[in-house]
Formats: sequence, structure tokens, C-alpha cells
Amino acid sequence: MSIAIDTELTVVQQLAALAFGVSESGLSKDLREDVARRVLDLLGNSVAARDETPAKAVTAVVKNWGGHEFATGIGTGAKFPAAAAALVNGTLAHSMDSDDTHLPSVLHPSASVIPAALAVAEAIGASAEAMLDASGVGIEVAVRLGMGGYDEELGNSEFFERGLHATSICGAIGAAVAAAMVYRLTADQIAHAAGIAASMGAGLIEANRTGGTVKRAHCGWAAHSGVSAAELAKNGLTGPPTVIEGRFGFLYAYCGERSNAAAVVDRLGEHWELPGVFFKPYPCNHFTHAGIDAALEIRAQGVLPEQIESIELGVSGPILRTIAQPVEEKARPRSGYHAAFSGPYTVAAALSGGSGLGVGHHDFTDEAAKDEQRLALAAKVTCVEDERCNKIYPYQFPAVLRVVTTNGSRHEVRVDFNRGGPGNPLSAEELVTKFKLNADSKLGAEQASIIAEQAIALAHGGSLTELMNQLRG
Repeated sequence: MSIAIDTELTVVQQLAALAFGVSESGLSKDLREDVARRVLDLLGNSVAARDETPAKAVTAVVKNWGGHEFATGIGTGAKFPAAAAALVNGTLAHSMDSDDTHLPSVLHPSASVIPAALAVAEAIGASAEAMLDASGVGIEVAVRLGMGGYDEELGNSEFFERGLHATSICGAIGAAVAAAMVYRLTADQIAHAAGIAASMGAGLIEANRTGGTVKRAHCGWAAHSGVSAAELAKNGLTGPPTVIEGRFGFLYAYCGERSNAAAVVDRLGEHWELPGVFFKPYPCNHFTHAGIDAALEIRAQGVLPEQIESIELGVSGPILRTIAQPVEEKARPRSGYHAAFSGPYTVAAALSGGSGLGVGHHDFTDEAAKDEQRLALAAKVTCVEDERCNKIYPYQFPAVLRVVTTNGSRHEVRVDFNRGGPGNPLSAEELVTKFKLNADSKLGAEQASIIAEQAIALAHGGSLTELMNQLRG
């Protein structure tokens, strides 16, 4: 679909013009269906996380805040004010590290944006179509802001280089645009909501390297900020018109001279990044996925863990900092969550049998991360920089795996296209399978099937109210 945008407007005003245009016309059928699949994926990831400590901590805090019971906290059995529900659900959505990913911006847009749109839609009784349209535009805004921080010469996101979590920083603005659309604000008010949220986004990724659970709440806080910003704009607070490209604006403040405001609005209204956002088949850091794919292929070739002498995992240089360093932390992760950010552990898990669609939640429990056989195999993994991977990254997160067995045989598998992306997509059936792997044990198979059907049906006149009732039950 195409929407005409006045390029003489400031960046935030152009983004707001896209949002207001979609509010008036709606997304195309194929884009709405894409967003409905992302809602399904997000709900499964959220249900799977409801018993995790970060989710419990955030829910406990929100319950103490009190307030009007407008919107559902997934899996809590309770309702909260819209911004508080967005905080709970955004935390749930990102907690299992199984949320969708945009490349090369390297951010997870849906986990911030959809919880904001869902919360507002339920709070005011908006239609499923309005929620999907708002989510789609919010995701588009978030990833385009991420592209504003991507440096082609550097070959990486400047947000990432500086240790900033683009997911939550850009996600706050995407969530604000989505929430403002559901509230049916004017184009000027949508721009103000985005401008307000630009002062609210935050997030550091040091937890990826050395631990801590705060990163799981990043998308929750972004969603909370987005709803709050939209409500503030609705009531008269304003943001600066040059909030994105200004000398003291969003991009320069976070990314400095390497920022590129033109990339944010490149072909805006004509080209959509939304359909190219990757679904994640495995509940672990996306940088580990190609290594898992390669390990599964080597396992399929008949190589057994006890036959392995040594393993070399080759990835791009920037990825090493997340999945391979510090070396001692990645060889022996301190918890199941930390194991999800370990190249050596995830390769060992895939070679050892895995679960789900290849590896699953059972591979990332604290008990699994202490399994000495897996840790012994992980200790045999050496992570190295690979030049071919460098050339492909960050448009894909490629890997090459080389295994030498005790009898001297050598096995090599190279994965250039991540499973779940446009070059190697998950089927509709695989997305439903992922949802059920996430939800069956928490909700029961029958209720999980009902929710899956209702989520997909949102794009075709399904009831958002009935879906949220099922999720609250």
C-alpha cells in the first residue's frame, strides 16, 4: 500500500502523516494479516514468560500502583490502567528473548509496540482492525528510527556500538505512535506523542554480556512510555518539531555524527519494512540462531556429542561481543537466561538434542544450564570472527560451524540466511506450532488452540474483546 507524504515536513511530522493516513484508510489486507501473525507470536512469548521473575516483579509493582481496571495483564488474571498493562505485557513479550527482529537495525519492534496498542484498544473498546493498523505503523516507525542509527560504512548499528538498546529506545516512539493512533489523535498530536516519547526511551545492553534481568523489562517500559506519551499529547503536552533530526534531537543525541535522518523517511509511505521483520524460531538471542541451525544440520548428519573432539563457531565480529565474551561467562552460563546469550551453550544444546522447533524453553532453564554434559560440550566450542559473515552482517546474522570428531572426520555447515526471515521464512503452521509450544503448558492445549485461532482471525473481523477475555482467564 502507498500513502503520499509531504517531504517538506520535519521527520516526526512525516512519520505522523503516515500514521494519520493509515488511521483514515487502514492497512492493506496483507499487512494486517502480517501484524495478526505478530500478535499471535507475541502472545505466545508472553504466556510463556508469565512465571518468570521479571514478569512477577513488574506485575507486583503495577498491582501496588492501583488505578482503573481498563486493560488486561496477560496471564495475570487482572486488569490495570492502560499504561500499566502495557508495562506488564511488554515485559512479558521480551522476557523469553523470542520476539521478532528487524535487520539491519538489530531491534525487536513488536514487543514494545503491540502491548501499547493492545492496552489502549482494550481500554477504550477500539476495534481489532484499529489495533492492527496502529501496531503495523508503530513497528514501521520503530525500525525506521533504528535504521537512522545504522551506519553502512561501520556495518553495524551505532546504537549497538555504544551499548544502547535500540529496541527500547526506538520502541518507545513506535509505541507512542501506535497508542496515539488507537486514541484517534490528529496528525499534530501524533507528532507530539512521538516527540514526548523521545525523551522517555532508554536501555543499556550490558546485561547481554555479564548478566542481570533488567533487559527483560526494557520493552515493558518502552510500551508504558508510549502509552503515557500519547495520553500526555492527548491532554495538551507538546514535543519539538525537529525532535528526530535536530542538533539536540533523538538521532544526534544517541548516535552522533553517524546518524542518518534521511534513512528514517526513505520511501516512507511507499516501501514497508514491516513484512521483512524476522520471526524467531528459538527462544534465545538472535545472534545465536544461525549457529543453532548449523548444529542441527550437523546433528542430522549423524554426529553424536560423545564423538566430538572440537567445535569452531564462526560469526561476524560485532556478534562476538554478545555471544562469545567474556569467554568464561559464555562457556559456563550462570543461569538459563544467560545461556540464551551464549554461542557455545546454544550450539551444545542443539547438538545434544534440543527441543521444540530445534531448541526450546526446556533448553534454557537454570537446570539445563547446569547440565555438565552440555557444559563439557560447550567448553569445546571456540568462537572466531569469520570474514564471510562480516560481509553479510547485519542484513543477516550468519554463522559457520566446524566440527572435528574423535576419529578425525570434519564437518562444516554454513548458514547465511537466518531461519524465520524473508530468505528462510517460518510457515504459518510453524508459527502456530511455536505458539502452542509456548502456551500449551501454561493454558492447556484447548485454550491455546482457541487463542491461536482468535489471534489470526483479528485480521478478518475477529473480536479483540473475546481474545483478551481468553488471555485473562
